[in-house]
Amino acid sequence: MRVYLIPIFFLIFGLNFVNAQRFGYIDTDFILNKMPEYKKAQDEINQLSEAWEKEVQDMSKKIEGMYSAYQAEQVLLTEEMKKERTTAIQKKEAEMKEYQKKVFGFGGLFFLKKQELIKPIQDKVWDAVDKVAKQNNLAIVFDKAGELVMIYTDPRYDYTDFVLDELGLGDPNDKIKN
Repeated sequence: MRVYLIPIFFLIFGLNFVNAQRFGYIDTDFILNKMPEYKKAQDEINQLSEAWEKEVQDMSKKIEGMYSAYQAEQVLLTEEMKKERTTAIQKKEAEMKEYQKKVFGFGGLFFLKKQELIKPIQDKVWDAVDKVAKQNNLAIVFDKAGELVMIYTDPRYDYTDFVLDELGLGDPNDKIKN
């Protein structure tokens, strides 16, 4: 019985070594920064963000002005007038917070605009990665730019240039140095 188990054991576990999975990695930051459409989208997002931040700052300055005026005139105001002013200030603060949430909160205008501009570009990169992975029989492709920490990377497993070539952005003189 034991004589039969040993060859079966080697047969079963030996096949796993034959089917070793291939892997590679890419640097999506490098790829995205080589794409003109990504740079254009980032510029548009930054401009929108700055404009929205300026609106929030303007609202904040207006609220600070209202509060300063209230502090200066507080001695002269009746209790009813004080209450009206504090209510008006609180209302403006609530409006500002609501605006911030509407623009910068999860699912806000900033998030939606970023998704609208960046998602098609990311999809284009993922399609290229998928194609490169299939062409090179890769089972796993890691992203060097993500949270995954790579202590050492062998350049022969770097498929970033293949993805750039697939996207039509390849430059034979511009290879990643690791």
